[in-house]
Amino acid sequence: MESTPVKRKRGRPPKSQNAGYQDTRQALIRVGLAALTEKGYSYTGLDEILRQASVPKGSFYHYFENKEAFGKALIEAYGHFFAVKLERSLSDTSLQPLARIQAFVDDAKAGMQKFDYRRGCLIGNLGQEMAALPESFRDLLRETFQDWEARIARVLGEAQHVGEMSGKVSPGSMAQFFWIGWEGAVLRAKLEKSSQPLDQFAEGFMALVRSS
Repeated sequence: MESTPVKRKRGRPPKSQNAGYQDTRQALIRVGLAALTEKGYSYTGLDEILRQASVPKGSFYHYFENKEAFGKALIEAYGHFFAVKLERSLSDTSLQPLARIQAFVDDAKAGMQKFDYRRGCLIGNLGQEMAALPESFRDLLRETFQDWEARIARVLGEAQHVGEMSGKVSPGSMAQFFWIGWEGAVLRAKLEKSSQPLDQFAEGFMALVRSS
């Protein structure tokens, strides 16, 4: 995304323009999320995003101070979106704890299949690019993973309580292991254009949890 930062005027837009401003900003975020989950940060151009969002060239800096600020907004938006998606499965108390994690896996598989395995995990994608990204992204990416880990750890703690997992295992450590393995499985699923890596990881993780 080659660009020359343009200083944005200080202050908020007039109230009469707030709705349109927010709509356009959200359109840029929505298009940016789709582009980055497919191509990554370094290979996505601002011109492409502006064109797809129907935003005039040169207007970008009315909505974001620079490319780095845009990237941070995308990380925050994706983290929130994915947390909501994750909780739809993890908060389903009609299922046993480990079945809720499996429900997330099944939902994620359906999402990757819907887009023919072109889209992966934005946070995982950016983590792989970190050496070439602004340093300010590092803490945001780490905090996002920690949030997801805490959600899985909570459910693994419930699994311990109902006897699905040994009390000798740390839910936090196992949750961290889950996301390390899951991100690798997502990468392999994109490469193979198949859900098999996701299934293989999930089966291995569940077997490990139950036998620990």
